[in-house]
Amino acid sequence: MMDEKISAVLKNKMDDASFAKLNALNNADVFTFVADAIELCTPAKVVVCDDSAEDIAWIRQQAIDNGEEVKLNIEGHTVHFDGYSDQAREKGVTKYLVPADVELDKKLNQTDRDEGLAEINGFFTGAMAGKTMYVRFLCLGPCNSQFSIPCLQVTDSAYVAHSEDLLYRAGYEEFKRHSQGDEFFKFLHSAGRLGDDNTSADTDKKRVYMDYTQNTVLSVNTQYAGNTVGLKKLALRLAIRKADREGWLAEHMFIMGCNGPAGRVTYFTGAFPSACGKTSTAMLPGETIVGDDLAYFKIIDEQVRAVNVEDGIFGIIADVNAKDDPVIFDVLKNPGEVIFGNVLAKDGTPYWMGMGEELPTEGTNYAGDYKQGATGPDGAKLNPSHKNARYTVKIRDLANRDELADDPNGVPVGGVIYGGRDSDTCVPVQQSFDWAHGVVSMGASLESETTAATIGAEGVRKFNLMSNMDFLSMSLGKYIQNNLDFGGKAAKTPLVFGTNYFLKKDGEFLNGKLDKGIWMKWMELRVHGEADAITAPTGMLPKYEDLRDLFKTYRDADYTQQQYVDQFTIRIPENLAKLDRIEKIYQDVADAPAVVLETIKAQRQRLEELQAAKGDYVSPMEL
Repeated sequence: MMDEKISAVLKNKMDDASFAKLNALNNADVFTFVADAIELCTPAKVVVCDDSAEDIAWIRQQAIDNGEEVKLNIEGHTVHFDGYSDQAREKGVTKYLVPADVELDKKLNQTDRDEGLAEINGFFTGAMAGKTMYVRFLCLGPCNSQFSIPCLQVTDSAYVAHSEDLLYRAGYEEFKRHSQGDEFFKFLHSAGRLGDDNTSADTDKKRVYMDYTQNTVLSVNTQYAGNTVGLKKLALRLAIRKADREGWLAEHMFIMGCNGPAGRVTYFTGAFPSACGKTSTAMLPGETIVGDDLAYFKIIDEQVRAVNVEDGIFGIIADVNAKDDPVIFDVLKNPGEVIFGNVLAKDGTPYWMGMGEELPTEGTNYAGDYKQGATGPDGAKLNPSHKNARYTVKIRDLANRDELADDPNGVPVGGVIYGGRDSDTCVPVQQSFDWAHGVVSMGASLESETTAATIGAEGVRKFNLMSNMDFLSMSLGKYIQNNLDFGGKAAKTPLVFGTNYFLKKDGEFLNGKLDKGIWMKWMELRVHGEADAITAPTGMLPKYEDLRDLFKTYRDADYTQQQYVDQFTIRIPENLAKLDRIEKIYQDVADAPAVVLETIKAQRQRLEELQAAKGDYVSPMEL
């Protein structure tokens, strides 16, 4: 029976249909969260949506009717613009709300819980006046699965709600399957006061706070999906803590299937920081994709299995073109449901930088009216489309979607890949000696080298623990220990690999863009014990003969021994310098597992012994 006071609050803002949908869930925690949001934000009305096609279509039309999205020429395509100062995740205002008696890792952005709640609730007060509040039910992971996490989203943005319909599985029926008191994630968002362009007007008061004690994310005065679609990276932070309590893993990883001999498919997951090849690996031609961004791992029948947390892709559109990204490009050019974000729109057609076509010199973009050579409100030169412009699509619309993408038991994981970026240190692909060596020397030592496209100095190595540094919700040491422990729970632990597609010689890349497909084929064979390897100080390297045969079989290309030597030479001074950087980081992590520094020490010793025997640069032919 619903509490009378809560019932009155809900009925005052809802029609009978919406109230009936909410009441059917028989969940007091849901009722309370929605009622509290209504009293705080004071919307004009509240609409509750279920999983029906009618409700989902209605949300999409709302986004168009209220001007948050504009129809484009191709059927199903729309464009959305965020405000000029609201184009990306903003670390400075994204914080954990931490109780006064709790100490969270000092490397994490945080604020006192009571103070933070008082501040953000002040911004929420009356924030939905005159607007509609949308109440949505979604699911992280496949529905009706041990991976499922029910989610409740309350927002005043139909664009946010529409985005979630593309990115996540519908969850109203999932809530019905769960009992009163079961854990679920909660999200409250308001775009706040809107300006004449229908975007958040008070972005100086933008706040994205995570009350992890209540599994709640609060987001206000912003529309950019990375800040508002709470089920994405914001929920990842909550899931990491839930996984810690329950003994599984929540990771910033893609999942893809690699086709092996005789029709075999082997599944890999991969953690790659930005600009390290994550999307291009997940979308390799001839292979299949399960998910491009987030993965949950659990042990099922003594086997490591993983699911895609999401059901869609919120991808960076810059440089997506027919040659390099044919599968995605095909979706973006044909009828079907697509939201373009912060691109250049001209006469109902979207354009973006790097698309392989000539761009108009004028149109509408993230700053409003655009003309070539114009500057923005801050005086900065305008690009035709924003460098962080996005597309949002359903994975099921991709031609290479894996047939097990929605399997409630996930896919069996054969290998885990950690992909970094450097021009002079790591070989293109190598396998760790064991799970702990891979977690420490590849995952917990992951670095990304800044490029000319990055603000600041070029060539600086940026540490990014398992590509999850920005989303950790616990200490580095505890997170590493959880990964180490997880590997020992399965009957067969996945192999661990490290990749680096960006090695250079005389300023030129040693790897072609499609070479990563060959490294993947070698990893697939290694998972099944069907390829040999050479023992090096940093891991197990491919043999030349195996790579030569793979290049010929899959690319009809001649792979020379000189190419192999250039790519797989062990660069000992650079590897030792990397160990110096990583060791210095972990000497400052109070709870770092002992195996971290032990693994670094052992790797240093192997490198120094090889250096003493054979010099600074050692060909793989000498190992």
